[in-house]
Amino acid sequence: MKSMLHHAIARASLGVLGALLCSQSFAAKTFVYVSNAADGTISTYQLAEQTGKLTPGDTVASGKQVMPMAVSPDHRYLYAAVRSTPYAIQTFAIDPGTGKLHKVSQSPVAYSFAYISLDQSGRYLFGSSYDDDLFTVNAIRHGVVADPPLQTLKTEQNAHSIRIDPSNRYLFVANLGGEKVYQYRFDAHTGKVTPNDPPYLDAPTGLGPRHLAFSPDDRYLYVLDELQDKVITYALDPKSGRLTQQAVTSALPADTRLVPGAPRGAVRNHTPAMQPHADPSHDIWSADIHLTPDGNYLYTSERTSSVLTAFKVDKASGALTFVGTYPTEQQPRGFAITPDSRYLVCTGEKSDTLSVFAIDPATGKLRLDGKYPVGHDANWVEIVTL
Repeated sequence: MKSMLHHAIARASLGVLGALLCSQSFAAKTFVYVSNAADGTISTYQLAEQTGKLTPGDTVASGKQVMPMAVSPDHRYLYAAVRSTPYAIQTFAIDPGTGKLHKVSQSPVAYSFAYISLDQSGRYLFGSSYDDDLFTVNAIRHGVVADPPLQTLKTEQNAHSIRIDPSNRYLFVANLGGEKVYQYRFDAHTGKVTPNDPPYLDAPTGLGPRHLAFSPDDRYLYVLDELQDKVITYALDPKSGRLTQQAVTSALPADTRLVPGAPRGAVRNHTPAMQPHADPSHDIWSADIHLTPDGNYLYTSERTSSVLTAFKVDKASGALTFVGTYPTEQQPRGFAITPDSRYLVCTGEKSDTLSVFAIDPATGKLRLDGKYPVGHDANWVEIVTL
């Protein structure tokens, strides 16, 4: 009798152990990818979801001036744009168990892309060129970017970011030097892009639209202005895809000593207010914008003062309320937020570390949790949970 009882307990214990091992083997894992432009590499880290601690993994070779990256909707591929000649889009397969990157292909492109993104099906890649004032649409076949592009469309000066909305029907391009936000219709069956009516909205005078972020419910588009560090809030009509400006909110504290900036790079804009300054050391130079996936908070980065700014989001109206600014890595060009809205990972172009911040779910305030080594000129962050 005792022997039978012992066997039953043993079988039960093995069952529990097996269930635990099974649950651990299938537990979600979060990986962080950072492009290091000067090194021409992409760094990989695993993030512990309970603590926010990063464990460094492999660093893979890419190409000099590797900068913008994008992850496919199914999380199978990471795409990276190389901005040194010959320009290219590289495809890396993401190992679902380890997060390791394996290079699949390198597709030639005609332009240096400041921003790349994918449509919601993962069948098309959009790339915008700051130097050439245009964007392209390329088909993706089996994870590989096809060449030549399906379309090449011109914009005014300094096309910057390009994003499709969550419905996969409307495409938007931030045009920094032209002070515009372009709006298009997108056919997900053919990849064809056509101008909406009107084809663009003028940004408030003196503002240079740079990066874009959609609210999770697809009701609002937030546009970060590079030159005065302001966020332009637009309402998005789900039937027409048209934008309507709602508000303009400063991301700088009231006591800032920074002054309005001007587009960087070659002087091609003849508007006096848009001319680069001889000494840009006090110029506003905003970089990136992201919402938490739960839609509760919005964050921006400003490179001259090396800070992140937090806003609370009113989901009903789209309104932003300033929470505060937080010092971060020197010249923070890129950052990303984990899918569970708990952590923010930020890099600095002039820093040899990256920072992990915990996001307070009640207030949106940031708390520095740790710093970790990174490559030279780290500028872009992508986060994937598998």
